[in-house]
Amino acid sequence: LEMRNNVTEFILLGLTQDPEKQKIVFAIFLVFYTATVLGNLLIIVTIKTSPTLGSPMYFFLTYLAIADSCFSTTTAPKLIVDNLSHKNTISFDECMTQLFAMHFFGCMEILVLILMAYDRFVAICKPLHYSVIMNQRVCRILILLAWVGSFLHSTAQIILIMSVPFCGPNVIDHYFCDLQPLLRLGCMDTYVLNLLVVSNSGVICSVSFVLLMISYTIILHSLRNHSAEGKFKALSTCSSHIIVVIIFLGPCIFMYTRPPTTFPLDKLVSVFYTIITPFLNPLIYTLRNAEVKNAMKKLWSTQVTSGDK
Repeated sequence: LEMRNNVTEFILLGLTQDPEKQKIVFAIFLVFYTATVLGNLLIIVTIKTSPTLGSPMYFFLTYLAIADSCFSTTTAPKLIVDNLSHKNTISFDECMTQLFAMHFFGCMEILVLILMAYDRFVAICKPLHYSVIMNQRVCRILILLAWVGSFLHSTAQIILIMSVPFCGPNVIDHYFCDLQPLLRLGCMDTYVLNLLVVSNSGVICSVSFVLLMISYTIILHSLRNHSAEGKFKALSTCSSHIIVVIIFLGPCIFMYTRPPTTFPLDKLVSVFYTIITPFLNPLIYTLRNAEVKNAMKKLWSTQVTSGDK
């Protein structure tokens, strides 16, 4: 253990070392992060308070919004504060906590996206049995399984990284603690560990992506027999899901399915799935969804009228 305890903290190089650019990064990410949290909170409140949004799709959407808010919270606030204070250190324990939380909520998000695809699949391909297959109890069990799966996934990642001794360089060329940059700092040959990372995170991202694409292909194929209106409604729901899946899982596959190298592009790609996707999700799901928009209008008008009294 002597060897490992040499490193008590890591230095995060962040997105840029240029003080002027740091101010820009600070401003942009503060806006993005605030919008992400508010947008997702609005979705949660709208779904919880609206009697019309009681279907399983919205039940899952609530959890997607929770995962999104927590996921961006694992990286964004630290990045924002670091760019303002120019203090770029993170303690070993904080680093492990961030790594765990990021993988936990990231995995949660992927699993919820899969549940949402499954829900659409049942709704479109087995409409008569929908209420039986997707009853409340089933939905709760599925979400519970997603929590458990995410916990197992991130625990496995932490166990992996905890087995690596850190004895020398402690500079992470990134804006948060992630597996690839950390493995490069280990005082041992991390080739095998990297394969394990790829077989954990990489496989989750890739298999999920393939599963989701297959399920959407089946859904779109089965739409041929539907009426024009039914087709349009299903297409608009599915297309918003597909957009989210591509912008979240694309970068994820790029990051976790490759040998232990870090590319200059990595930070930008990470920004995409840690900051931009959680910000876009509320927009994609609300702007393309008439039911959510109507519920939000009702919520707003109720607030305004109760405020006027």
